[in-house]
Amino acid sequence: MKRGLFITFEGSEGCGKSTQIGLLREQLEAAGQTCLLVREPGGTRAGEAIRELLQFSASSEGLKPEAELLLFAASRAQLVREKIQPALAAGTQVVADRFLDSTTVYQGFGRGLDLLDVNSVNDFAVGSCRPDVTFLLDMDAVEAHARARQRTDARPDRMEQEPADFYEKVRQGYLSLAREEPGRIRVLDATQSPEALAAEVWAEVERRMAAV
Repeated sequence: MKRGLFITFEGSEGCGKSTQIGLLREQLEAAGQTCLLVREPGGTRAGEAIRELLQFSASSEGLKPEAELLLFAASRAQLVREKIQPALAAGTQVVADRFLDSTTVYQGFGRGLDLLDVNSVNDFAVGSCRPDVTFLLDMDAVEAHARARQRTDARPDRMEQEPADFYEKVRQGYLSLAREEPGRIRVLDATQSPEALAAEVWAEVERRMAAV
């Protein structure tokens, strides 16, 4: 059986990931593809409990960066083995709202943890499971921060309450990763219209699916 494609979306809060993921799902299903959407942290019963702790629970107040790193990794380790790897093996196209790159930039570049330590934890959590293609939705950090603050459809989480300079560190971290892995990470201008962005995403996904 042909293996599924593992597609991830990355970017700062407010960059439009959710919109693009929804549009890609529609295109995949219209093309007759089976699609699984997952999110990080979360995606499993254990992962959703960790998500609530990390993002909204009062008990996460004062959480240290090292503990934060390990909680994200625990959620990801469960998601990879419970959902992502079985789906890919069954030929399903897997689309993830964030993956290991988020940990590298938020806990590494953003929180200032040693990148060697962060990468080591990431490697242990995901094993050989790596994205085939990652779409980085890039935009000005201040504008992205403002977008995230203006959303009314969800409670503001811990990350959305960070100051603008944190988002700039995150943005520069993502761009650094894109320079290191240009074959995997596609940087897209998130200020384009949703339709224009979706067209770029779909063209790349079609090309990657044909190559798997």
